[in-house]
Amino acid sequence: METYRKIAAANLRRAAEIVAETKLVASWEAIGAEVHIIGSLATGLMMKNRDIDLHVYTDTVSVADSFRAAARIASHPGIVRMEYNNLIDTEEACIEWHAAFRDTDGRMWKMDMIHIRRGSAYDGFAERMASRIGAVLTEETRDAILRLKYETPDTESVIGAEYYAAVLSGGVRDWAGFLAWREAHRGESLIGWLP
Repeated sequence: METYRKIAAANLRRAAEIVAETKLVASWEAIGAEVHIIGSLATGLMMKNRDIDLHVYTDTVSVADSFRAAARIASHPGIVRMEYNNLIDTEEACIEWHAAFRDTDGRMWKMDMIHIRRGSAYDGFAERMASRIGAVLTEETRDAILRLKYETPDTESVIGAEYYAAVLSGGVRDWAGFLAWREAHRGESLIGWLP
């Protein structure tokens, strides 16, 4: 377990450096947004998938303002790709920004920045999930999640919430148990799941 903990700790340190170096928070705050770090960076459960996830909130979501923040971020030389999805007129009431960042060691990082209208359907959900996960994690469940993430084949696509629900609600502790849990819950939505 020590290996998994060391990998997670190193990834968390590097992610925090990248957030500062790329001025992610400052770029969004410059347009008046409130910024929340979510996902594995917030829970401390970052393993092989180097993801930096942010939810940024404003009272209204302006395409022009969102592009202003994104342009500041994209100007960093480590940003090698940036994609945009306009979901303002959907239930999500947001603009999604997905960036790829190459660090000085040549490792790729994924950045998901979701610019959300304050008060919309998903306002605060990811933050509540991270908070609840942090509140219920034990050393045993933390190690189980990190181990599952580490043992996941690179060809397998698994969202973080699947690991968390399997371990924290399903009692899963190993890869075989995770696969069985996943099959038993295939097609179920994890939207709204909290531990």
